[in-house]
Order: sequence, then structure tokens, then C-alpha cells
Amino acid sequence: MAKIVNIEVSARHIHLQEEHFKILFGKEANLTPKRPLLQPGEFKAAEKVEVKGPKGGFKSVAIVGPFRSKTQLEVSFSDAKILGLAPPVRASGDIEGSEGCKLIGPAGELELTQGVIVSQRHIHMPVDEARSLGIKDKDTVMVKVQTKERALIFDGVLVRVGYNYVLSMHIDTDEANAAGCAGSVYGEIIKKQE
Repeated sequence: MAKIVNIEVSARHIHLQEEHFKILFGKEANLTPKRPLLQPGEFKAAEKVEVKGPKGGFKSVAIVGPFRSKTQLEVSFSDAKILGLAPPVRASGDIEGSEGCKLIGPAGELELTQGVIVSQRHIHMPVDEARSLGIKDKDTVMVKVQTKERALIFDGVLVRVGYNYVLSMHIDTDEANAAGCAGSVYGEIIKKQE
């Protein structure tokens, strides 16, 4: 089953629904693509937003486009401590029952009642590759990361299967630090979990 996968480190960022973007940046504002991301259609936007929690905050959080159906802030556990929150580990889009935070933009402010999560480590996998490995959408796998100083095995890696996906694994900054990830890093899918 061995398959090599590119590992991308995903720092704190936010996905916004269009209505929330307009509150923060103004009714006439548009989300401006700054840099394309690996997954087709996704991009880092030129706009940034300030985020505040009960204890602290971040002045400049990247927005990832395009717009989503639900606003979602993805942070690491270290980020969450700074904010004063205890977010659940969830798959992207699963925000029910999560904590909220305050968002501040140049045109307005918004108090989210939910939407803060620690994103579950995951792999974006094209359909044909998933079939060849006997993997279905939402299966979990183990991935071995062989870095110079801190090799480790990530357990419980969620696989998202889609026709337009480019094969890559996403981990947050805490996970990257734990594995000593720097520069181009690759992992090996070593086991499908039952």
C-alpha cells in the first residue's frame, strides 16, 4: 500500500461565507486572489482579518478563498491557547457545537457563535489513486514522516477523496513542529485503518 504524499503545513487561516466577508470589508468589496494554492480553485486572498478570543488574538489572519457556505477559523492548539479557546479537532466544515470568536475587518466586526476548529490532519486524494489503494472517502490511514531529526508516524489521518483533488497531506503548525518539518517534506501512507 506504500504511497508517497507531499506534506503541506497549514498555518492558522479562515474560510469566510460571503455575507460575513461583506460585513467585515464592505458591501462593494470582493475577495482578491493573491496566490493560488495546490488544490484547484483555492487561493490565499490579499485581504486579512483580525481575530479575537477571550484571552488574546491575532491581528492578521489569512483568508482562504473562495467563499464557503460556513465561516470557519482553523487554528492549532497553540493558537487556541493564545485565543483562550478549547476548539475540537474536526474535519473541515464540521463546526456544529464549536466555539466562536470575534472577527474584525476594516468595515465592520462580527461575533461568531461557532466556527473555531483544529483541523483534523488529512489527505486530499484523487479518485483514481484512492481506488488503486483501496481507500474510500473518509477512511483513515497512517502516514510515516521521515525527517532528519524527528521522524514519526501520524495516526488517524483522514482521507478526503475527490475528482479535482491534487494528492497532498495537510498538517497544522504544531504537528509540523513535532515532526521537524521544514521545506519540502514527504510522507509514506503505510496503513489503512479499520
